Amino acid sequence: MLMRLADLAARRPRLLLAGAVAFTAAGLVVGSTVTSRLASGGFDDATMQSVQASELLRRASGQDPGQTLLAIVRTPEGARTPAAQARLRALALKVAAALGPLAPSVSVGDPTADPRLIARDGRSVLLVVRGVGEQLAGRIQRVLRDEPDVLLGGSPIVARQVDEIVARDLKRAELIAFPLVFLLSLWVFRGLVAALLPPLVGAVAIAGAFLGLRAAAEATTLSVYALNLVVGMGLGLAIDYSLFVVSRYREELARAGGVAGPEVLRRTLATAGRTVLFSGITVATALAALLVFRQKFLFSMGLGGMLVALVAMGAALVALPAALALLGPRVNALSPAFLRRSAAATARPAERGFWFRLAQLVMRRPLPIAIGATALLLALGAPFLGIRFTTVDARVLPASSSGYQVNELVRRDFPRSLNPPVVVAIEAPADQAAATRIAAWADTVRRLPNVADVSQPAPVGADVWRVDVGTVGFGNDPAAEQLVHRIRALPSADPVLVGGRAAFLVDQKRSLGERLPWAALIVVLVTLLVLFAMTGSLLLPIKAVILNLLTISAVFGVLVLIFQRGHLQGPLGFRSPGAIDTTQPLMIAAIAFGVSTDYGVFLLSRIKEARDSGLDDRHAVALGLERTGRIVTAAALLFVVAIGAFATSRIVQIKEIGVGTALAVIIDATIIRALLVPSLMQLLGRWNWWAPAPLARLHRRLGLDETGPSRRAATWRTSRRRAP
Repeated sequence: MLMRLADLAARRPRLLLAGAVAFTAAGLVVGSTVTSRLASGGFDDATMQSVQASELLRRASGQDPGQTLLAIVRTPEGARTPAAQARLRALALKVAAALGPLAPSVSVGDPTADPRLIARDGRSVLLVVRGVGEQLAGRIQRVLRDEPDVLLGGSPIVARQVDEIVARDLKRAELIAFPLVFLLSLWVFRGLVAALLPPLVGAVAIAGAFLGLRAAAEATTLSVYALNLVVGMGLGLAIDYSLFVVSRYREELARAGGVAGPEVLRRTLATAGRTVLFSGITVATALAALLVFRQKFLFSMGLGGMLVALVAMGAALVALPAALALLGPRVNALSPAFLRRSAAATARPAERGFWFRLAQLVMRRPLPIAIGATALLLALGAPFLGIRFTTVDARVLPASSSGYQVNELVRRDFPRSLNPPVVVAIEAPADQAAATRIAAWADTVRRLPNVADVSQPAPVGADVWRVDVGTVGFGNDPAAEQLVHRIRALPSADPVLVGGRAAFLVDQKRSLGERLPWAALIVVLVTLLVLFAMTGSLLLPIKAVILNLLTISAVFGVLVLIFQRGHLQGPLGFRSPGAIDTTQPLMIAAIAFGVSTDYGVFLLSRIKEARDSGLDDRHAVALGLERTGRIVTAAALLFVVAIGAFATSRIVQIKEIGVGTALAVIIDATIIRALLVPSLMQLLGRWNWWAPAPLARLHRRLGLDETGPSRRAATWRTSRRRAP
C-alpha cells in the first residue's frame, strides 16, 4: 500500500495536493460552525442513580434540582434593615419579570424569610433561583448586568462562563502555539520551506477533525472541550509525522546524491511512512478507547482525538509525499548556510554522535541505570496513591470570574447548611399513608452520621416526593460520600433515588471504574498487536506497554503534586481545588499512552532497520538511538509547545490536560528513550526479538516486515554470530 502511495505521489503530486486543499477548505468552511453545535458539561452518565433522581424530580416539578442560580447581594448597611429588605424584594421581582412566562417553572427563594440566606457578618444576602438552565441564566445576567452590588454564580452561570472562557482560551492558545511552532520548526527543519510543511499538515488534520466533529454533532451531543484536544493534538501529531517523513526523505535524498526521484520517495514511505502508519493506528486506538465511557466529555475527547490522529496520519502519507515530490531537493531551500551544513550532517549520522555515545554509555552499565530510572519514575508516581477526586464545579474557573467568587463566598460566609445537599427523590403517592412512611424514613436519615439537617418531605408532583439532606462535608468530602452510601443502604417501602453533588461523584467514580478495564484492554491489546506487526517480537510490545505505564504513573504523581496539593499554583496561575477531576487521569492516560507509543515506534523501527542490515544488537540500538535522538527530542519539544499551550488556559481542567500531556512527552523523550530503552535492550539482548514459533510464522506469512523472509533469517543468524 505504501509503495502504491509513493508511486501515486510521484506521478500525480498536483492532483493529490489539490485534493488536500479542497478537503481542508471544506473542513474550514463546514467545520468552523462546529463550536455552535457543541455543549458544555457532558460529565454525567444517564445510567447513574444520581442522574435518574435529578431527571425524575425535573419531570415531576418542572425544575432541574441540579440547576440553581446564586446571586450574592451586598448590603453594607445590614441585610436586615428595611432598605436592604426592600432592595432584595425588588431584585427578586426583577428576576421573575425577566423570566416572563417561564417564571412558574422557576423557584426564587425569599431571603427575608430564611436566615440561612444571610451571611454570618450580616452584610450580604444570597438570592437563590432554582430550576434555571443556561438560557434562563443568560436572561438574568443581562437584566442584572448594571447592578454593581450583585454577584452571580451557581451551576448555570458556571457552565456559561466555562464555555466562554474555553472559546477565548482556545483562540489564545492558537495564537501562542502557531508562531512558536513555526519558529521552532524553522530551527528543527533547518530551512524555511521544510518548516512550512508541519503547519500545513496540521491545518489539514485540524480542519478534517473539525469536519468530522461537525458531522458527528448532528447525531449525538458532543462536548466543547474536544476542540482544545483537536487543536493541540493536530499540531503535535502533524509535527511528529512531518519530522519523521521529512528527515527520512532528506536522508534518502543525501544517499541518492541529491537527485530526487520516485525511488527516494518509495524508500521514505517504506521506512518513515511505515512508522507513521503504525503510530497513527496506535494513537487513534488509544484515544478511541475513550469511546467506551458513557460520559459525553470522554466520548467527545476520544472521538476528536481519534479523528485528528487518523487525518494527520493520512495527510502525512498522502499530502506530504506529494509536496516532497514537487519540491525534490528544494525541500532544503531558503536555508542559511550553517543550517544547511547542520541538515547535511543530520542526514548522514555518524557513530560518533552524542546519542550514539550516550547509548553506548548506558549499555555499559545497563542494570544500575535501569534500576535507577525505574526508581525515579516510581518515586514521581508515588503521590498518585493519595489522589482525591472531584467533579466539575466553580473551582475550575479562574479566581476573577463571578462563578468562582460566589462559590468561595458561599462556602466561607454562609452557614454550613448551605452545602450542596444530598437530594432524595421518592416515588410514592401523594397521600397521608405515604407521607407518614416517608416522614419516618426521614427521621431515620436524621440519625445518620454527618447529617446537618433534613428537610420536611414534600410532594413535588404526581407520585414523587423530595427530601433534601444537608451534609457536614462539601460535595467532594469523604463524609458526604459516606452519607450517600448510608442513605442508599437504608430500607424503604418506596423506591428511593439518591442524587445531588456528592451522589454524582460516587456514581461517576463507579461508572468510570466499570468501563475502565475495557478501555485498558483495548489500548493494551491494540498496542501489542501493532508493535508485534512492526517488529515481529512478543517481548518488545510487552516492554513498551510496561514503559508507557511507568510514564503515566509518573505523570499522575506530578499532577497530584501540582493540581491537588497546589504546588506551582502561582507560576501556572490557578487555585487548587484540592482534588483532581475524575475524568482527567483517564484522558491524559489515553493521550500519553498514544504519544509515548508514537516515539517508541519510531525508535524501534530504526533499531530494527539497523539490526536487519546485519548489525549486532548493541550496535543496532546505539545507531537507532543516534538516528532518532535528535528527531525525537525535536518532535517532543515541538509537541510540548503545541499541546503545552493549553497550560495557559484559565480553566483548571484544560490546564491539567496541557501540563499532563507535556509531562508525559518530556518523560518519554528523556528518561524512557535515553535511559530505559537502551539499558533494557542490552539486558535482554537477542531475547528482545523473541516470539513463539507460531507467531513468528504468522508474522512472516502475513508479510508484515519490509524485508523478505530470507533476509530476516540471514539477519537473525548474523546477529547471533555478532552478539557480544
